Amino acid sequence: MSGPARESASDQNLQAVLDRMADGFFALDADWTVAYANEEGRRILRSAMSDDAVGPGESVEGRNLWDSIPGSTETEFHDRYHRAMSTQEPVSFDSYYEPLDTWFEARAFPSESGLSVYLRDVTEQRELERRQRESLHAIQRLYAVSSDHERTFEEKVEAILTLGCEYLDVPNGFLTRIGDGTQHVEVSHAEHPLLQPGETCPLDEAYCKRTIERDSLLTIVNASEEGRTGDPAYETFGLETYIGGRVEVDGDRYGTLCFAATTPRGEPFTDTQRTFVELLTRWVSYELERQRAADRLERERDRLEEFASVVSHDLRNPLTAARGRMELLAEECDSEHVEPVERSLSRMETLIEDLLTLAREGDAVDDPEPVDLVALAADAWETTDKGGGTLRTAVDELGVLADEARLRQLLENLFRNSVEHGSTSSEGRSPSGNRAPPGDSRTESGGAVEHGGGEVTVTVGALADSDGFYVADDGRGIPEDEREQVFETGYTTTTDGTGFGLNIVAEIADAHGWSVRVVESETGGARFEVSGVEPA
Repeated sequence: MSGPARESASDQNLQAVLDRMADGFFALDADWTVAYANEEGRRILRSAMSDDAVGPGESVEGRNLWDSIPGSTETEFHDRYHRAMSTQEPVSFDSYYEPLDTWFEARAFPSESGLSVYLRDVTEQRELERRQRESLHAIQRLYAVSSDHERTFEEKVEAILTLGCEYLDVPNGFLTRIGDGTQHVEVSHAEHPLLQPGETCPLDEAYCKRTIERDSLLTIVNASEEGRTGDPAYETFGLETYIGGRVEVDGDRYGTLCFAATTPRGEPFTDTQRTFVELLTRWVSYELERQRAADRLERERDRLEEFASVVSHDLRNPLTAARGRMELLAEECDSEHVEPVERSLSRMETLIEDLLTLAREGDAVDDPEPVDLVALAADAWETTDKGGGTLRTAVDELGVLADEARLRQLLENLFRNSVEHGSTSSEGRSPSGNRAPPGDSRTESGGAVEHGGGEVTVTVGALADSDGFYVADDGRGIPEDEREQVFETGYTTTTDGTGFGLNIVAEIADAHGWSVRVVESETGGARFEVSGVEPA
């Protein structure tokens, strides 16, 4: 085969390959005239060229690109193609092509004789990216709403319904409660008059009847075309578009969370949109469960406080009378039975005080304030029956956010626990081995300190590996298999203990959102660690 024949065959083969490409391709000469275009390239160029430039059945080849396409000199394509020709460097960019309502990825490769252009349709990819951005934005807004502690449950639900309507592009979002065969609209963001808060209807006349019977979402994109016009729900509400999921509370049916429109939807709900609605239904279920648990806890605490108040009132009066009689009896006779009775009366008084404290300390701390833990510990120590013990502070200052009165109660209880249960058998030796003067009871900062013979040293300091503090002693410690039990109500190892002291500590920590645990101290005693404390 001669040279020209081979070149012609090669050109034909190249054109055949280009025609089979899904991407558009066209070649421009140095004067911006279309020298060649494959089938997809011809379709794209023909859609943009004016009727005067190329008539029906006429070829786009031989037409000047800029003269044939109205307004083309003002487009990004014009600027980028000229830049490629002037710099003789390839360019690549995405641009929207209005005549075809299409996004193209354009790649232009220049040469001295002209420009080769490849156009790839990336509309679907751009749409996917747009939806991903919208989904991310919706998730971020959902998180902001769900974590806003200033809003009530109803305000949060209304906000997520508004968010869902915007994300799904429907005008109606509503939360229903189902009971006794009736649908009750509890909260809504809706234009539909029958979907306003407080509206009710028989369950048989609502799509929600079908929704609660399903484990997955119920979706309708065009009720008329799907043959639902005879459905009582369609006749009542006239909803063409619907997506809804079942809401459960503690495993029991509560109702539904739904989004709807009276106009049909142009396309099915995407997997991402379905997942978003499922996420909303689960969040509402969780919030309802949390609200139910909080209401139940509040009722229990009200009953406990009422019980404690009644018990304390009914016991305090006879207890006060008994104390008065005992004082008179002690003045009149010297009996060996007086002291045991006084101890029993004191224990009853302590039980009453601990019972009232336990009922009071469980409420959550809503407005903590900056507190200097070290200074508060020193004050709490002064009001504790120290029994000759010593307080040691391992830091000079430790600022925390807390309810000062309750934090003081926590410290006093821990101090009292150490003093009552932590006496050592070290024959009056401190950790440094020095003997302390008998009966010495002091508060000191930093370093090891001397303390009274056989009495406990209590240390307050900051946790090294987390935000929090500890209260440690050098006493006998707590066996490892009992450390979980010490915070339980009624647990005590002494005959005169109430079993409430450390339980109150746990209640106060929990009310602050803190965690408390007991481990062995460096000296073999008990070390109570309170973590999760927000620093001031």
